[in-house]
Amino acid sequence: MSQFFYNQRENLVNDAIEGAIIASPWNNLARLETDPAIRIVVRRDLVKSRVAVISGGGAGHEPAHAGFVGKGMLTAAVCGDLFASPSVDAVLTAIQAVTGDAGCLLIVKNYTGDRLNFGLAAEKARRLGYKVEMVIVGDDISLPDNKHPRGIAGTILVHKVAGYFAEIGSNLDTVTREAHLAMSRVFSLGVALASCHLPGDPQDGVRHFPGKAELGMGIHGEPGASVVDTQNSAELVHLMVEKLSAALPATGRLLLMLNNLGGGSVTEMAILTRELASSSLASRCDWLIGPAPLVSALDMKGFSITAMVMEESVEKALLSEVRTAGWLPPVRLRPQTTLPCDIKSARVAYTPSEDAQVADYIETVTATLSDLEGCLNALDAKVGDGDTGSTFAAGAREIARLLHDHQLPLAQLETLCGLIGERLTVVMGGSSGVLMSIFFTAAGQAIHEGKPVVAALQAGLAQMKFYGGADLGDRTLIDALQPALDALAQQPGDLDAAYRAAQAGADATSHATKANAGRASYLNSDSLAGNMDPGAHAIAMVFKALAQRPRG
Repeated sequence: MSQFFYNQRENLVNDAIEGAIIASPWNNLARLETDPAIRIVVRRDLVKSRVAVISGGGAGHEPAHAGFVGKGMLTAAVCGDLFASPSVDAVLTAIQAVTGDAGCLLIVKNYTGDRLNFGLAAEKARRLGYKVEMVIVGDDISLPDNKHPRGIAGTILVHKVAGYFAEIGSNLDTVTREAHLAMSRVFSLGVALASCHLPGDPQDGVRHFPGKAELGMGIHGEPGASVVDTQNSAELVHLMVEKLSAALPATGRLLLMLNNLGGGSVTEMAILTRELASSSLASRCDWLIGPAPLVSALDMKGFSITAMVMEESVEKALLSEVRTAGWLPPVRLRPQTTLPCDIKSARVAYTPSEDAQVADYIETVTATLSDLEGCLNALDAKVGDGDTGSTFAAGAREIARLLHDHQLPLAQLETLCGLIGERLTVVMGGSSGVLMSIFFTAAGQAIHEGKPVVAALQAGLAQMKFYGGADLGDRTLIDALQPALDALAQQPGDLDAAYRAAQAGADATSHATKANAGRASYLNSDSLAGNMDPGAHAIAMVFKALAQRPRG
């Protein structure tokens, strides 16, 4: 089974059409009630006194074609099965259903099945007395010597131009002439890193070349014109722009369209937009459409670029408003906008100073955490991702480096705490670094407000609990840190009492069978039982080292 969400393969296209009609933002679409094998999406606000514009083809290119039915674009879309042209009967039914005395224009992508089925339907309709014209779009430039270039994403620009002139009441000759003019000015080229998955295909027929890309991709998963040795966004866009430039007239302002073939992420398409806006075509470009899936190829991992040469009537048509779900209005191609930023620096300003007792505390704490690296990693490997020791050691070594280089404001505790908080969030990484940074930053602010050191550390702990979401009993370092600080608040200066309280709290985490914070919260009780929380153990060992350090 291929990777594709659907219910029943035989109803896939019908289900997709129904979903598109339900989600139409203008509530202006309907499926024509006819033979169940015929799938035609029409405008509910159909006006037969105007020229009808009909297009269609195989499904799998959504939002084309049903997504472009509505005021200002298509009158109807005839939908075939996946990558299969609709039948002659389906096209003829659409012509008869929506065409009045003004006649209709068929816009067809240049594939044999579409040309034949739409063409025969047009002949039959003419025999029945309908005025019918057809424009065949072949905007693909990937095979310059091919006398039948494929119709790809640029087709929707022809839809837009023809739809505009039909909407304002132009006659069939004018609508057809303007559509031909638009078609002659459209040039497209696609590229993909991988072809598409076919729903229900038991074979994994996805084609890809590691580290390479297929240039000149169509919209049915067929092989590209060539394989290039890069997947780099800038290099691919540069190569495609070179080929488009060679095919384009030497002069004339442009509209550029960036089409997602279905499998490109939002991030990738934004990057490609940036590359296109920085390309050599940007100097000629006035308008940009996309990035968006406009004519897709199921989930093909690729994109196409279309360049259209502007002319007054074409530009007016492209800028006109429509009521369709798939169309994106053009925007001016413009450089990135920046605004000046005049704010105070959040960095801690300080002057190094000395305090022997504070230096002794810092030396003890940082050395202890550095020595515990392997032990803490081993504890964390049982309940987490095994990096607690390395994370705490990284922070400890940075503060120790500053201490040994005499770059700490040891005599200004509020500044010292702020600086430690600033450095920990840089070197520790992950949530641990942020939490410890919050602890020290808030503690420094509390000292600035006049609180004694232990009360300030408790204030830092309160903020860490508030932002981190953990509390006492949640099997985190708080289970050791909070009892230790409470002991110091009750017995000022008694580091041995603080150590005993911290150790008791750390021991309690060994018996806890449920963690309510951190990665351990995703583990079951069997994984947690008997394993001490590494952060709590680190806190206990720090207070032990402080209590047992030699007094000078």
